[in-house]
Amino acid sequence: MKIRRIGIGAIALAAASALMLSGCSAGGDTPSTNSGGNNSAIITANGSEPQNPLIPTNTNEVGGGKILDEIFAGLVYYDAKGAPINDVAESIETTDAQNYTIKIKPGLKFTNGDPVDAASFVDAWQYGALLSNAQLSSYFFEDIQGFSYDADSPLTGLTVVDDTTFTVALTSPKSDFPLRLGYSAFFPLPKSAFADMAAFGENPIGNGPYMLAGEGAWKHNEKIDLVVNPDYQGGRVPKNGGVTIVFYATQDAAYSDLQGGNLDVLDAVPDSAYQTFQSDLGDRAVNQPAAVFQSFTIPSRLAHFGGEEGTLRKQAISMAINREEITKVIFEGTRTPASDFTSPVIDGWSDKLDGADVLKYNPDEAKKLWAEADKISPWSGTFQIAYNSDGGHQGWVDAVANSLKNTLGIDASGAPSPTFAQVRTAITDRSIQTAFRTGWQADYPGLFNFLGPIYATNAGSNDGDYSNPDFDALLAKGSSETDVDTANKDFQDAQEILLKDLPAIPLWYSNVTGGYGTEVSNVTFGWNSVPLYSEITKG
Repeated sequence: MKIRRIGIGAIALAAASALMLSGCSAGGDTPSTNSGGNNSAIITANGSEPQNPLIPTNTNEVGGGKILDEIFAGLVYYDAKGAPINDVAESIETTDAQNYTIKIKPGLKFTNGDPVDAASFVDAWQYGALLSNAQLSSYFFEDIQGFSYDADSPLTGLTVVDDTTFTVALTSPKSDFPLRLGYSAFFPLPKSAFADMAAFGENPIGNGPYMLAGEGAWKHNEKIDLVVNPDYQGGRVPKNGGVTIVFYATQDAAYSDLQGGNLDVLDAVPDSAYQTFQSDLGDRAVNQPAAVFQSFTIPSRLAHFGGEEGTLRKQAISMAINREEITKVIFEGTRTPASDFTSPVIDGWSDKLDGADVLKYNPDEAKKLWAEADKISPWSGTFQIAYNSDGGHQGWVDAVANSLKNTLGIDASGAPSPTFAQVRTAITDRSIQTAFRTGWQADYPGLFNFLGPIYATNAGSNDGDYSNPDFDALLAKGSSETDVDTANKDFQDAQEILLKDLPAIPLWYSNVTGGYGTEVSNVTFGWNSVPLYSEITKG
């Protein structure tokens, strides 16, 4: 159940830049069959209350994304190692990495009977990209001709050729464009969605391996019940009868349910169980690398964190954190101190970037930098890190705050909010007045995905409103390359700018730490830390 640390991105990008992205890998387009267990049994899994209604282009957090990936089928999906496999797509072809012809499989339908056709993709993308619709993932369409951040503008680069064919014209070559198409922003929508998008988001109609169990299957702050979609024809045909995702208030409660036999699959072990979960669960414990990066963000709009003073203070704070000690003591080896802004499981990752010393514990240098900042403007007030208390973050936040107190001699503490949705709302509407926990679980297995969506100017997940034209230029250059190694070099050069500016303070890379109960089998955790629910058998 180990994910290879190297090669994943190379495999995926090689497939993406080929003339055709085909689904010919073993089992890729052939519906799976039940190899054991009760194919009507319901799997129970942990989750969190989605921040927003379940609209693919307006969901950019893990709680909602986990559900969307099960009830929708996109052009491609990602296997356990991050390789793209055709789902709805029959072929994705290009001769120049800028103009793509996409053919979809005929005869597919949404669960309400609407056809899954070329228009269902084009209309969904047009809706997601339109400025006035204010979709959180609109930036995923910025490379398509016609996209605008300033005015309502249709994606002129999208053309429906016939019911099963559409074309995509990009503003410049993007060899990894097909690789992106497994992300939820690119899912199709039925015609019925556009009549009342808010209502649709409460009871979404998809085309994936699962569907909502019925009207009101999403019980807010409690759970969502999914059952098998009998009409799904892709490579993820479930080997069970459905999945109930339970929204736990705390990870400790979820772990207790797993131990008590009331939960089948857990993908987030609480920090209180790090010392014991592997002995508790034995061979049912999971501790493997995943494409997850953790940080906290200090917006430059906060007092003392703008301009040169802010840069010095961010560098001082970063060097005041003993990542090695925290990952060992708090996380029991389930985290690895960060040396960049991406993840070791992504091809092209490097721990030898210029400027990475700012991520190493150096209390003397931290004090020196803090004093230099005080010469510009003496420090006043307290330093706080906001976090959601339902996500098991208190331990590390308290440890970081203590490091800052002891090293810099300032008043530092955590600022907890009860739920993930609550703290995310304060972050996205810019009402938050402190630093805040951030992190990234990759949408697709490429370096760019850890950089562009979070730090590019005006990007949808750029919660700290960072902007640097030199960084943006390197991202654009890397995105236009057709050679994978050359593109990765541009992205690493871009990271060296981030190491100077520190739009976020990198902390560590997360392993997926989880486990499963005695009643289930065939449990595999994917490259992005999410279980492959359709493969799980029970009974």
